[in-house]
Amino acid sequence: MAHESAGSGSAEKNHGWWRTFHEKFVVEERYMEPEDRRALYRTSVILAVVGVALFIATLISVVRADGLSSIDGPVHDWLVTERSAPVTAIMIFLAVVFGPVALPIIILVIIVAWSIAAKHAWRPILLASAMLSGVIISQIILHIVRRSRPPIDQMLFGADQTFSFPSGHVLGACDFLLVGTFLIFSRRTNRRAAVFGFIGAGFGIVLAAISRLYLGYHWLSDALASFSLSLLILGGVIALDTWRTARVPGEAITGDLSKAESPRH
Repeated sequence: MAHESAGSGSAEKNHGWWRTFHEKFVVEERYMEPEDRRALYRTSVILAVVGVALFIATLISVVRADGLSSIDGPVHDWLVTERSAPVTAIMIFLAVVFGPVALPIIILVIIVAWSIAAKHAWRPILLASAMLSGVIISQIILHIVRRSRPPIDQMLFGADQTFSFPSGHVLGACDFLLVGTFLIFSRRTNRRAAVFGFIGAGFGIVLAAISRLYLGYHWLSDALASFSLSLLILGGVIALDTWRTARVPGEAITGDLSKAESPRH
């Protein structure tokens, strides 16, 4: 009997572990008003269209060396003349934080911690997918456009002879801050907090872009292209998240583990 009881306890423990693991990958659905869901879809389309249009305009100007890219040289020259030791130290710090070593570690820690703390891992997985998409897209474009960086002798944090367009640092910062902000505040009803959240994200993006330009690693149009690609990725995340999780009254909630509240009648 004791043996049977011990075996039963072990099986129950294993079953509990499996249920906890299974819950992580059950997508959390939520009820919202039909107009709110339509607004999310409209936002995703607008972001994607604006992102694509801005990127194409930037790309054409870079290829033709006119239009938007015509201000790259003057902006770069102005930043070079405005350099100082204290500002350079701050910009190097920002470059490290948003760089290819520190930022992935920060993101990995956040995604792992979020996945463990949350009952459902849908949003951390979305964030990871957005970041990975940005890396893949930027690498493809980098090797197609093959744009040269500013002069090496004007770089302040070591030589970099890789391609310049778009900026991987800026794209990573944009994806992390914009997508992360959306995924956090999309489940909250306080719109003022969401506004402040996106303002903070925008401030972080500006800092990331300025640091790359100031240190002499990118042109302004490189950063603009990265921002436009991030708008496209954010639009895709909003559309996918809305399609998979947003339900309006009258639609069935699938998955008995969902946290969705009952709709108002």
